Amino acid sequence: MSIAELAERFEELYARAPEGVWAAPGRVNLIGEHTDYNDGFVMPFALPHTTVAAVARREDGVLRLHSADVEGGAVELRVDELAPRSDQDWTAYPAGVVWALREAGHAVTGADIHLTSTVPTGAGLSSSAALEVVTALALDELYGLGIEGPQLALLCRRAENEYVGAPTGIMDQTASACCTDGHALFLDTRDLAQRQIPFDLAAEGMRLLVVDTRVKHSHSNGEYGKRRAGCEKGAALLGVDALRDVAYDELDAALERLGDEEEVRRLVRHIVTENHRVERVVSLLKAGDTRAIGPVLNEGHVSLRDDFRISCPELDLVVDTALAAGAVGARMTGGGFGGSAIVLAEAADVDTITKAVEEAFAAAGFKAPRSFTAVPSAGARRLG
Repeated sequence: MSIAELAERFEELYARAPEGVWAAPGRVNLIGEHTDYNDGFVMPFALPHTTVAAVARREDGVLRLHSADVEGGAVELRVDELAPRSDQDWTAYPAGVVWALREAGHAVTGADIHLTSTVPTGAGLSSSAALEVVTALALDELYGLGIEGPQLALLCRRAENEYVGAPTGIMDQTASACCTDGHALFLDTRDLAQRQIPFDLAAEGMRLLVVDTRVKHSHSNGEYGKRRAGCEKGAALLGVDALRDVAYDELDAALERLGDEEEVRRLVRHIVTENHRVERVVSLLKAGDTRAIGPVLNEGHVSLRDDFRISCPELDLVVDTALAAGAVGARMTGGGFGGSAIVLAEAADVDTITKAVEEAFAAAGFKAPRSFTAVPSAGARRLG
């Protein structure tokens, strides 16, 4: 949908013109899974797929929300009645942002918002973060709040954690708000320090394929929360603020101290080794040795599958089939229990790998996957 078409639909809905149009992207996480809520390292990049919002302010305390991707008319809410966990629909994400802004002392008095998105939902590509960030960016600009990208991401995370009730970390919102074209974002989730790492696969004759298994997942379900609680238990047993504080070369000693806490041991092992994998990928990319990150991606998948135990048969099938068909590396990406896998491949091998995965899914009786090539893209921005 073009900007003009979005604005036209806004006028049909709300009988006035929008004050602007904004976009925020989904993301793919190259490496660094479940480390963000452990104060660790992550390395996402923004997708060209975006959530786009046409927005205008209101001064009467009314928030009206409409999505071109959801059946039905606009949903009308009152900003002074917004309360955590009160909404279980898609509207909880933009409404949660309004709530978080007001809780932070910003005088947001309402808005009319019309949205559309090309970010696949339930695919582990942060469709919810894109929805939050585009709402926050639009309201920040319209109300002149002066909130910078990292702080905007923190507000959006509060919306998702407290209002929606999903115990996610800061990575998704920061990626959507702060990524840049042609780069992966190396983010320290403890102090929010950022480094943009060049990641131009096309220049090296390579591609990163995203394979959406079409197995839906939800961050607000119990399994994600159990992993987070287990990590917090591990940190407490080891006497550290977060698992980020367990050094890689001290991992064996730390695991020994955990004794027979087998589940906690597995979670700790994944987080500590995953942080180390992020650092290795950063070093390899800075050295221009992009192909060498493939085995690191493979290690990450094994750790997520065997230690964190958040893969599923469809994700494992993508990874195993892609590697057998010549991929340089592959792993699941996102929160787990479904969603997507990423496949690093030579450009000439993409079609062969895609076909092999599709045939493997058909043979297994799985729903046909959806695949696309991911290109590191710009973060949230105003379009018009």
